[in-house]
Amino acid sequence: MTVNSLQARQVSDLCVGKPAARPLSLSATVGDALLALRSGGSDDRLVIWTADGPAPERKACAWNVCMVDVLCYLCAEQNLDAPMAALGAPASALLPASLVRQVEPSSSILEALDAILDGAQSLVVPTRPAASPRKFTSVSAAELCWLTQEDFVRFFLNSVALFSPVPALSVTDLGLVRPAALAVRPQDPALSALPLIRAALAEQTSVAVVSDDGRLIGEISPFTLAHCDERVAPALAALSAGDLMTFVDCVGAPRKSAMRSIKAQLRAKGLLGMLELLDADVSSPFSPSTSSSDDESSPSSPPLSNGRGRPRVMRSAWRSGSYSARMGRRSEEAIVCHPWSSLVAVMIQALAHRVSYVWVVDDDDYYLDGIVTFSDILEVFREQLEQ
Repeated sequence: MTVNSLQARQVSDLCVGKPAARPLSLSATVGDALLALRSGGSDDRLVIWTADGPAPERKACAWNVCMVDVLCYLCAEQNLDAPMAALGAPASALLPASLVRQVEPSSSILEALDAILDGAQSLVVPTRPAASPRKFTSVSAAELCWLTQEDFVRFFLNSVALFSPVPALSVTDLGLVRPAALAVRPQDPALSALPLIRAALAEQTSVAVVSDDGRLIGEISPFTLAHCDERVAPALAALSAGDLMTFVDCVGAPRKSAMRSIKAQLRAKGLLGMLELLDADVSSPFSPSTSSSDDESSPSSPPLSNGRGRPRVMRSAWRSGSYSARMGRRSEEAIVCHPWSSLVAVMIQALAHRVSYVWVVDDDDYYLDGIVTFSDILEVFREQLEQ
């Protein structure tokens, strides 16, 4: 096999074994999106759909949303006082700045890669050809799958020997270390990092938590937040950036002292709505068979509304820990490399921890030099394919 042979590979090769995308209609509410995300599944995102024709099976893909979009929405200035009421808003309020792009299964790897490098946060691919030339009009939700930057990096890693000697070069020699522009100090209010979290989500990176002397202490990672639940929103509104990192890692079993501290700070700030959100949980009308439906929930399920225009709430157990904890690490233990680390080593490191970036530190004291992202790594392989 040669590098040229990779250009002839079809994007459908990357879809093998990928799960179907989970859809949500624009007519759904933010609460519906929250419940669908909490219902689990193999993916932590939803596709928000718009109808494209009279038949319900004819769809057009609009955007994707995840739990981070919900958390940022609940913590927006206009929703801080009444986050429970904000759950009744249309799901369109969650729409992020990143558009989902469609590519056909017969598209080449190069064409799909260009779509990613042109700014698409993710791609959706019909798992079988559409009968109509119009996008999405004859493809049901169950016939679409996601592709992300991670899928392309994994694809190139499987053929990395073809690109020798480039993968053995250091990330510094390849010019891949960029400044870490998204950073806060541990004593900064976590709420002040909200715009940075939004930017990190769009760029598929993270927010560094850096000491006054420039050392990397940890991170506030959208990849971790996407596997939490809505009760991180009150913590985000109450805690400092450093305390939020610790809280996210014990979401499965938060310490009583941490909960008391959050409640006290919410009361002091007058955020009684956030206090209610911390103690309550939206009751789920979803079941595994209906969590991917467009608008309808199970007829036997309890209604989302309590009849007074507010989401129905109930006490429930916390979710079983954050994503970083389940991956065998804590959020403050950010994934790092050194300026002399090789490209292939950084790729393996990021893929092993399911993140699309690696922080670059210069020595054991963790002085932050910058960040290496999947986007820049893919640019390297794109240049190699051109050559």
